[in-house]
Amino acid sequence: MKTLTLLGSTGSIGCNVLDVVRSFPDRYCVRGLAAGRNIEKLVEQVLEFHPELISVADPDDAARLCKKLPSEYKDRVRSGSAGSQEVAAIDSADMAISAIVGAAGLLPTLAAIEAGKDIGLANKETLVMAGKLVMDKCRKKGVSLLPVDSEHSAIFQSLEAGHRDDVEKIILTASGGPFREKSLDELKQVTPVQALNHPNWDMGRKISIDSATLMNKGLEVIEAKWLFDVSVDAIDVVVHPQSIVHSLVEFQDGSVIAQLGIPDMRIPIAYALSYPRRLAMSLPGLSLAQCSNLEFHEPDYEKFPALSLAFKAIKKGGVLPAVLNAANEVAVDAFLNEKIPFLDIAATVATVIEQVQDGSEDSIDDILAADDAARDAATVVIENNI
Repeated sequence: MKTLTLLGSTGSIGCNVLDVVRSFPDRYCVRGLAAGRNIEKLVEQVLEFHPELISVADPDDAARLCKKLPSEYKDRVRSGSAGSQEVAAIDSADMAISAIVGAAGLLPTLAAIEAGKDIGLANKETLVMAGKLVMDKCRKKGVSLLPVDSEHSAIFQSLEAGHRDDVEKIILTASGGPFREKSLDELKQVTPVQALNHPNWDMGRKISIDSATLMNKGLEVIEAKWLFDVSVDAIDVVVHPQSIVHSLVEFQDGSVIAQLGIPDMRIPIAYALSYPRRLAMSLPGLSLAQCSNLEFHEPDYEKFPALSLAFKAIKKGGVLPAVLNAANEVAVDAFLNEKIPFLDIAATVATVIEQVQDGSEDSIDDILAADDAARDAATVVIENNI
């Protein structure tokens, strides 16, 4: 029986994790749940999975949660960043699934690593913000970090076909989001409702917008650099609208190994939970006869400059990836609240990464300071453009 603590339990990834756990009750048990502000969903999860410890976003949410739970749970409720870190490091868990969206996932993931938990990583921002620091900590603690994102799981699986020293290139696939065929003029008129309508994947609001701008793929490039210990120059991105080929690895002999599957997050989640074995999932198989027209295209960097900004940030290094991520989070929130147009998301990020650059990638204090400074700078940029 593998025991788990789940960070981000009420989000899209968290719910899929619990669906896999639900399907294999003899293999997995949930010891801790950390969530944001979806109290109704969290109550359902607590009553089904009976965790030892629970955390929510803030004290007011914790008070609301306590009122809705049976009395025996009330001493188990925590709140804030400290609460999610406590859930992450719970003694009784073997593995922490990091699925909190955004920068909020960094400190809980570090707490889990510090406590010696293996990590199932769906929170890409952890490696975007502090990749060097996190991977160094994993090595020091002897912790396994297994990818949950479909693209990074695909790379992880494809790498098993050869020796790491023989890798020529990592190729991340991107669906291209809902706007890959729109012109720049059309992109100026995009609404949040349109941007949230991803053609292939059922994702949360923030990640859906990142997919529409291709920032999500940029963040995945940075994550892949640290996760697989490769040069940024050895990472390519191709647009693959069908989302059947989840990513590929090219070896130096010219062989290209790909992982294919239906677009369902339960597949990479299950592999991270069961590695190195595989679970017998009750999902429809992939019909190759029905997906004969697989397409691959170069990304359009002019229409989707967020991808270029991510490459720029990781090549320059330091705290710039953390700045990129923080500015993007603020800009995405502003777009979702209809304060800025779609194209201003990347434009805001571009401005901020020129303004905030100081700090060391080896210092968590510098990384968090850069995150704060970038959020302040992005807020100013947005207010000046409204």
